[in-house]
Parts: sequence; C-alpha cells; structure tokens
Amino acid sequence: MKTIVLFFSLLVLGSTVAFAQKNMDVFEVQVDGLGCPFCAYGLEKKFKEFKGIKDVKIDIETGDFSFQYPAEKSLSLTAVVQQVEKAGYTPMKTLIKRANGLVETDAPLEAVDQNVAGLVAEKMFVAGNCEMCEARILKATSRLQGVSEAAWDSKTKILDISFDANVLDRQSISKAIAAAGHDTKDHKASGDTYDGLPMCCKYERIEE
Repeated sequence: MKTIVLFFSLLVLGSTVAFAQKNMDVFEVQVDGLGCPFCAYGLEKKFKEFKGIKDVKIDIETGDFSFQYPAEKSLSLTAVVQQVEKAGYTPMKTLIKRANGLVETDAPLEAVDQNVAGLVAEKMFVAGNCEMCEARILKATSRLQGVSEAAWDSKTKILDISFDANVLDRQSISKAIAAAGHDTKDHKASGDTYDGLPMCCKYERIEE
C-alpha cells in the first residue's frame, strides 16, 4: 500500500512540476560587460527583485543570461532591458518565449517573404493619441516573429499589419499591443501599464 501511495504522490508531483513549467515564460538575454563571477552575482541579485524568478543561468564567457518567470505576471521585454541596465550592464539582444507560444525579441527580425502562402493583411483598432503612442505600438508589433509590415494612423486609430499566419495570429498581436499599454477591441492594457504612460499618451480607454 505504501508503495502505491508513494507512486501516486510522485505522479502528482511530476504533474504539478510540468504544469508549473508550462506556465513560465522563458527569457534569454545577451549581456555585454560581464567580466567576473562578481558581475554575474550582481546581475542575478538585481533580477531577484522580480519575485518568482526561477532557473537563473549566467555564462560569463558568452554573456548569455537566462531565466524563467511566471507567465501570469506578463513581465515585459522593456522591463527586462531596463533591469539589466539598472544592474550596470548593456543588454545586446533579448528574446522572450511566452508560455502561450508567442515569441518576442528586440533583435532585428528576418524579412518575411511577401509571397509566403500564409501572409495576411489585417486592420485593427488600437487606442492611442500621438507619435509616442505610434512608436510604442509599432515597437510592440515589430518584436513579434512573423510580422512583415505595420503602420498605425493616430487619426483613425487603425493599425494596418501584415504577418505570416503560419507563425502568428491576430489574438497574439492584440495581446502584445495591450502589454505595451494600448487597448484593442480584443484585449485591454492593465491598469498599471496604462497609468505608467506619459500624460500625452493617456488615450480614452475602450469600454468593454
């Protein structure tokens, strides 16, 4: 009987661990300026300010820095870059593999073949006011793998975007834009993210 109980206990534990891993975003950062173990310690200590961080790995020789963070906290690429800079180092390239399969990066993306079979063009309403909003919205979309072109009009609030439907979908685009602080008809930015926008960017929020 004890053996059976132990077996099921291990089975439940394994399932719990697997579920936890599936709900973690994976972050990979190329960091310039790491010269010694003390540097690595300082970087890790700075990132432990993010409560819930797991599996921190730092390679001093290559500058590769990776960790996992709970997906429900939606840690943004911008926040990661700023945290590296606060630690006193230079982030060269950042990649986020979201638990839902979405990939974000600030590295230059490979051009999408305009003749690819899955390339689609869509229009999306994205709330915003000014040129700063435009830059923020386009930066959020440019980080998504599969995006070919994007343009946002501050007067009509319409985002014209072309993307490879084989690797990206409308919902993922909408979530990325909302995470950057701008409401769409499908997803709304969190209150904290919206409150952190400059005053000129405080657009009229989309009612549910």
